Parts: sequence; C-alpha cells; structure tokens
Amino acid sequence: MKMNYIFRILAVFFAWQAGAQVSTQNLQTAPVLTLEDAVKIALENNYDIRVAKNDLKIDQANADAGNAGMLPTVTANVIDNNGIQNASQTRTDGTITSLDNAKNNSLNYGVGLDWTVFDGFRMFARYDQLKALEKLGEAQLKLTIVTKISDVNETYYNLVQQQQQLAALDTTIVISKQRLELAQNRFTIGKASKLEVLNAQVDLNTDRTNLLNAKNQYASTKIALNQILARDPKTDYRVVNFISVDKNLQLATLTDLAVKQNPQLQAQIINKSVSELQLKQVRAGRFPTLRLNTGYNFAETQSSIGFTSQTSSRGLTYGFSASMNLFDGFYQNRNEKIAKIGIENSQIAIEQQQNTLGAQLVSAYETYLTNIELSELEDKNEDIARQNLDITLEKFRIGTITSFEFRTAQLNFVNAQVRNSNAQYVAKLSEIGLKELAGNLTF
Repeated sequence: MKMNYIFRILAVFFAWQAGAQVSTQNLQTAPVLTLEDAVKIALENNYDIRVAKNDLKIDQANADAGNAGMLPTVTANVIDNNGIQNASQTRTDGTITSLDNAKNNSLNYGVGLDWTVFDGFRMFARYDQLKALEKLGEAQLKLTIVTKISDVNETYYNLVQQQQQLAALDTTIVISKQRLELAQNRFTIGKASKLEVLNAQVDLNTDRTNLLNAKNQYASTKIALNQILARDPKTDYRVVNFISVDKNLQLATLTDLAVKQNPQLQAQIINKSVSELQLKQVRAGRFPTLRLNTGYNFAETQSSIGFTSQTSSRGLTYGFSASMNLFDGFYQNRNEKIAKIGIENSQIAIEQQQNTLGAQLVSAYETYLTNIELSELEDKNEDIARQNLDITLEKFRIGTITSFEFRTAQLNFVNAQVRNSNAQYVAKLSEIGLKELAGNLTF
C-alpha cells in the first residue's frame, strides 16, 4: 500500500517537471493571449492612445498654409436697407415737397478678396511652426504608445510568473494530498502517529490557502490587463508559460538609441524649434506689411422723394494698403527679448532631459545586470532544489526520513521555483525599462 502511494507521488512530481500547467478548468479551456496580440489590441483600443491619435489629427489639420495666413480670403457681402418716412424737402427756390410714408431702400452686394502678400515672413515662420507642432504631436503619440505598451508588457509578464506559481502551488496540493492519504493509511495500520496525520492535514490546508490567494491575485491582474486593453474586464484568457529575457543589451547602444529615439528628449528638441520659429514671427514686426484687395460690387438705391429717384452701379474695385511700425513704446524689443529667453529655456530643458535620461539609463542598466545575475543564480538554485527533492523522494520511499523532512524538501523546491519565476520576471522588467528609455520598445 505504501509503495503504491509513493509511486503516485513520484508520477505526479515528474509529470509536473515535464511542464505541467495549472489544472483549473478555466485556464485549461481559456484561449491563449500572446503578447503580440495584446499589444495589437492595446494599439487599437486603449483610451489614452486613441486620444493621442486624435490630438495628432488636430495638429495635422492645423498644419495648413491657410491657417498660417499664406492664402487670400474671399468674402461675399449683401446689405439691404429699407425705410418708410414722412419726408419734407425745401429747395433753394422755395419750393416745398412733402410725402408721407416715403419709401427708401438701398441694396449692395458683391465679392471681395483680401490678401496679405508680405508680412515680414511671419506667415512662413508660422507655417514652419505648425509643421513643428505636428512633429511634436507625433512625439507625444509615440510617448503615449511606448508608455502603454510598457504597461502591457509588465502586466502580461506579471501574469506569466503568477501562472507559473499557480502551477507550482497546484502540483504541491496534489503531492500534499497523497502525503495525507499515506499518513492516514500508516496511522491506520499503526506505523505512524496521529501527529503525522495532523501535520499533513495542516500542510495541505496551508497549500490550499496559498493557492486561493494566488488565484485571487491572478484574477485581479487579468482584470488589470483587460482594462489596459480597453475591453470587457470579464474576458477570459491565459498567457504563455515562459519568460524570455534579452541578456545582450549594451549600455553604449542603448545610449545612442536614446539620443535619437527617446520620445521625451525628441519632444524637448522640437519645443526648441517651436521657440525659434516664434522668435522669427516676432521679428517680422520690424518689416512692413503689404495687403492687396479687390472686389466686384453692385449697388442700387431707390428714393420716393428727391432729385434722383433711383441709382445703380456695378464694377470692379481694387487697391492695396501698406503699414510699418515706426515706434510702439519698445513693445517689439520686449517681445523679442521674451522670445529669446524662451529659446534659452528650451535649450536648458534639452540639457536637463539629456542629463536625466543618461542617469536613468546608467542606473537602470546596473539594475538590469544585477537582475540578470540573480535570475541565473535562482535558476541554478532551482536545479539544486530539484536534485535535493529527487534524493529526498527516494529516501522517503525507502522510509529512511520522516514526512517532515520530505515536506521541507518539497517546500524548498517550490520556494526555489517561485524565487526563480520572480527573478525572471524582475529581469524582464529591467529589460523593458531599458528599451522604453531608449525608445526601442518594439510595438
């Protein structure tokens, strides 16, 4: 009887070593959500990304020659005035003419064109600024995307390591049940004390508690990922069962990529360009402004009293206007000084961002190297714990150790697996953080 139970324990253990999955029904039947699919869903559904995309569309619509003032404006006008009056007129010869309810009306309509053909190159600077703001919108969109894809990666791999731990805890319960059955049978035939049975029961209940807590945490994390993906929080799925860490990242390469691709740094550089173009627009105030105007108008008036009862005219009008600021109380000088200070502040912001980014990269890279070493160490510790459990199982089979010693080896192995899973997850987070800083997080 004892040998049968031990062989059942060994069968469960080695089946788990071969890659057993969590045996709960919902995980077995739930569809697998890959990281690539999760990223695609986030790019399509995430609320922050959708808002950032719409903001970029607004910037693209604003980057227009007409919005910069480079195109003429054409307007159509209609003015119709009517009046009814009691009128009296005295002419120079003394003749008096009077009329009650005299009707008067005038009608004017036409099309006019106004065009600023020169304003000190302000319109060209404005157009370039709108284009720069469009690029800034692209940088802001990329920053939003990178941030959200980083959130997807972190939450996804958190689920992976939780799923791995669920598998370990689930298998531990199976082994603990076998151990309890064995203890009960040994107690029945008088080869074990009641204490051994009670200890086995307590250990089994502890394993069940740990599994319930782990399941609750796993369910909460699944809801969190669904929230990031902007889909029904009740959507069921499972993730892959492995974490692959890129162990070949180099600080020099990451630094070069960050200078070229980091969205926050690129945004600061674009902000400086916007400030420089703002100065060009301010300096345009030192040049004259030339405007052209033309139009075609029709006018008609009717009067019930007077020398002329009706007049009408139609024809083309055209002309130009020019103006130049000669003195405005040093307002021009003041605006130029303020614009120059804005450029200086933009340069300071770039230098600050470069310094912050460099410090973050160095710190994150050191953490990354440490976490890689820890993950390798925990991987070795798991192998050692597995070998120790193999030996313990053999000794337990032949009856040379107690169930307490077997439990200790079992827990050591489970804890080693949990630590290894956590170490792989933390190392993955370090990798994700570095790629996010470098602007090289694949999406």
